[in-house]
Amino acid sequence: MLFWGGIMRQVLADCSASISELKKNPTALLNEADGAAIAILNHNKPAAYLVPAETYEFLMDMLDDYEIK
Repeated sequence: MLFWGGIMRQVLADCSASISELKKNPTALLNEADGAAIAILNHNKPAAYLVPAETYEFLMDMLDDYEIK
């Protein structure tokens, strides 16, 4: 969880990095996360989540399966 402005906000990833860190060396960041999702923070607030391609593909398949039912 992150705390800012009197508000507690949950980060839904074990790894996090700033947008600046992502811009500096995205490959190193991906290697360091070792397949885990990465919360990309902008001013300590989650701006996006970076997930491995196979995780994204799995989630899209799950959504397709759900929509078919």
